[in-house]
Amino acid sequence: MMIPSTVPTTSSTFQFATALSRKTDTEAAVRDLADAIRMQFGSAPIDLAFVFFSAHHAEKASMISSMLQSELRARVCLGCSGEGVITGPEEIETAAALTVWAAGLPHVKMTPLRLSVSQLQDQILMPGWPEPGLEDSTFVLLADPFSTPTQEVLALMNDRYPQGKVIGGLAGGGQDSGENRLLLNEQIFDGGLVGVQLTGPIAVRTVTSQGCRPIGERFVVTRAEGNLIYELGGVSALKRLQDVFESLGGPQRRDAHRALHLGIVIDEHRSDFKRGDFLLRNLIGADQQAGAVAVGEVVQEGQTVQFHLRDAKSASDDLHFLLAMDRTKHQRPPLGALLFSCCGRGAGLFGRPHHDSGVVQERLGSIPTAGFFAQGEIGPVGGRNFLHGYTASVVIFAEPEPRKGHP
Repeated sequence: MMIPSTVPTTSSTFQFATALSRKTDTEAAVRDLADAIRMQFGSAPIDLAFVFFSAHHAEKASMISSMLQSELRARVCLGCSGEGVITGPEEIETAAALTVWAAGLPHVKMTPLRLSVSQLQDQILMPGWPEPGLEDSTFVLLADPFSTPTQEVLALMNDRYPQGKVIGGLAGGGQDSGENRLLLNEQIFDGGLVGVQLTGPIAVRTVTSQGCRPIGERFVVTRAEGNLIYELGGVSALKRLQDVFESLGGPQRRDAHRALHLGIVIDEHRSDFKRGDFLLRNLIGADQQAGAVAVGEVVQEGQTVQFHLRDAKSASDDLHFLLAMDRTKHQRPPLGALLFSCCGRGAGLFGRPHHDSGVVQERLGSIPTAGFFAQGEIGPVGGRNFLHGYTASVVIFAEPEPRKGHP
């Protein structure tokens, strides 16, 4: 029998549980997981389930889906393959692993979502998606990076659902188009996107930890075209970058060679910019002759930017800070969580395994948590939803906050 990887949680309304299997035999692993989840839930119905699995199990995704649906009978079941699997305090980055996370969410409306892109017409097709509106809701999305223009999808969703929070990750484990797997109830896909929209009496909080710290001064973009920045504050962008680089100490310079980013202010109407106000993007090249730097985002003249540095300490400090802030801001304790962590984090960045999962457990408690190492992470920053890299995106489930004047 599987041992739950975290302590199941139950409130007066909601119930959460998770379990992990390291078995390489897919059928045996799924059977153990289903038994473990059922043992924790008893006779209570399961409303939402997520399953994440390493590439070792990808070829048997249909078996995973059909067995889980037969055993758990969840109203909505989602899942995907990943570069690694996260459960509770554990991160399994290279070995075979399969995890199931389940939730009882009575009275919460759940709308399963599927999206595909027509290669012939280059159209994003969204049949069955909710009508556009101002309803406050949360979307959890799992997408294939080879076949889904996720940036364009999120731009469309920002316009269509301006009050909606979108969080999730890009599936992994496959090296080419058609090798990743996505699950939606009893259906299996090797491309596109699956997800669920959650609305109703539940608090779904999000934390998007981009894991960088600002260095140098802030500048206004004074000349740019597309993703090329020619001037910052009237001076060559490459000169500004070189000045920042030379101001760093020896160890920081070594990090900067591979981990310099540009932070782009999201809301220019603010009078002061702080953590969470920047959208962080890679520096992807430089043009010595033109004095320009290339960024992984279209940049507009008049925008405020600041160079950022990513290293293990900055990434760790940022995740600790943001999760601590969540606990400070909200009365209701976390009951369950989903964690989508970049495959560029993990032991490769922190020098040891289980960092992000450990921080989540330390800051939120030993609550049922599951997720995977993604090829890209989705999360809101500054009130808009973006696709990120090197990020940890966390979904936190809790009872709704009490209204003012009510206990």
